[in-house]
Amino acid sequence: MEIERKWLIKTVPENLSEYPHHIIEQGYLNTAPVVRIRRQDDTYILTYKGGGFLAREEYNLPLNREAYEHLKTKIDGRLIAKTRYLIALPDGLMIELDHFTSPHEGLYLAEIEFPSVEAAESYTAPDWFGRDVTYDPAYHNSVMSQIR
Repeated sequence: MEIERKWLIKTVPENLSEYPHHIIEQGYLNTAPVVRIRRQDDTYILTYKGGGFLAREEYNLPLNREAYEHLKTKIDGRLIAKTRYLIALPDGLMIELDHFTSPHEGLYLAEIEFPSVEAAESYTAPDWFGRDVTYDPAYHNSVMSQIR
């Protein structure tokens, strides 16, 4: 079960380049339910995500490069490219700050995964976060991949 909240960003941290990061590209073979392929650096993953916003099922399976490249030719919509910065919080949580390069150049979205729905619902975001878009389907990557 994946339990996460998502926010737009008001102010990007000045020292962003100093945080660990991953280069990600991902495409969607299906959007309802979500079936996604992802390359994260040199790792390849096939993901199934169930319906929902705050909490939903998620299953990840490993792929090899050849399978990923084959499936990439079959995606529905546009390939998403982004850099994901990992920002550790003092409470043990991790901000995954995505900076999109395609097809939504310049967009920043922050996600935090939580151990429980209660923890997610009671969380107070840092001041540099903007609007909470957890329940806005327009900010699901699967929906964003369909925008031309």
